[in-house]
Amino acid sequence: MKKGIKICTIGGGSSYTPELIEGFIKRYDELPVKEIWLVDCEEGKEKLKIVGELAKRMVKKSELPIEIKTTLNRKEALKDADFVTTQIRVGLLEARIKDELISFKHGVMGQETNGPGGLFKGLRTIPVILDICKDIEKLCPEAWLINFTNPAGMVTEAVLRYSNIKKVIGVCNVPIGMERHAAKLLEVDSSRVRMVFGGLNHMVYGLNVYLDGKEVTDVVIDKMGKAKNQHSMKNIDPVKWDPNILNALGIIPCSYHRYFYMYKELLEKDLNKDDTRGETVKKIEKELFELYKNPDLKEKPKVLEERGGAYYSDVACNLISSIYNDKRDIQTVNTQNKGAISGIPYESAVEVSSVITKEGPIPITIGELPIQVNGLIQQIKSFERLACEAAITGDKNKAVLAMVTHPFVQSQDNAKSIFEDMLEAHKEYLPQFF
Repeated sequence: MKKGIKICTIGGGSSYTPELIEGFIKRYDELPVKEIWLVDCEEGKEKLKIVGELAKRMVKKSELPIEIKTTLNRKEALKDADFVTTQIRVGLLEARIKDELISFKHGVMGQETNGPGGLFKGLRTIPVILDICKDIEKLCPEAWLINFTNPAGMVTEAVLRYSNIKKVIGVCNVPIGMERHAAKLLEVDSSRVRMVFGGLNHMVYGLNVYLDGKEVTDVVIDKMGKAKNQHSMKNIDPVKWDPNILNALGIIPCSYHRYFYMYKELLEKDLNKDDTRGETVKKIEKELFELYKNPDLKEKPKVLEERGGAYYSDVACNLISSIYNDKRDIQTVNTQNKGAISGIPYESAVEVSSVITKEGPIPITIGELPIQVNGLIQQIKSFERLACEAAITGDKNKAVLAMVTHPFVQSQDNAKSIFEDMLEAHKEYLPQFF
């Protein structure tokens, strides 16, 4: 690679961007980033300006020779980039709020990456991401596409199946959060703990936990069951796991599994809340952007962690650094299965522990997933694939089928009426269906 790395961040006006800038500043010695281009669309113009100014102040404070550039011209930003990161939200938070409210109206969980909400986020997002892929092919064909955009697994699946881009990796902060929580339960530094992960994005399980090379999975499961405060993401109610269910499971679930194992409890809690998660995030973002405007602010504010983005820069920047430096360390990413998990197609996207090399991730062979989770993983993979197909073809029947395939819905009539309501609410972002 040439001296001095060019990064292009699409969705640069996101509230998460200061996390990313901090990550690149922290790793400058091993990752000599020369230019960071922050790109956004017309709707995100004002946020891009605010975030761009904060990024410039952060770099200035660091005294590093990194240039921050902001633009609404994607093609200009992509030209000769080494890494392209995508963190977009088609339809902004308004679209997420509509997804949640319409789902709740029909008595179904309104969640951002699963069920009707996850389906419609995918339908809105996949065509835009594939459009970005076409530009990458022309303007920076050697670049790695690092996708943070949710639903990350579905987006990675779509890029692998429906674009010519093979240098794509989806990232998520769930696995690193799980590993750090296991270290907390064991009361040791997280550097001593390693978890082997397998599954799908937001559906990943910790299959084995090691402390200093010794397997301690059962110990962690036992401690999880007894813990007063059980681990959860900021956006998911920490409803307690039944210790007996955890023991029967025998592996470590992620926070998002609560939606599948405690669906009724979480749905009731969400239906009784004053605000949807989207509305809560909107308030947090408003507060964040007010802080970002302060000309004296030169670092990432602590309140950003409330947004649910903890460890996000560590995950993203560690990955980019490991590719650039051919580190061959192990990280958990969304990548092509290549036979790592039996029963999932070779070319499909999975979330799995992988060795990160300059040629990209080499997924660690897991083999067959335990019987107690294999069926659920297969069902969600079917949902993702049907959703991708519907997003590409604009086939309404395929979209309804995808929805009814998801465990949240389970009724063709309900799936049809939710689909019609959501299609109407989001029609400006779903031209493929009209």
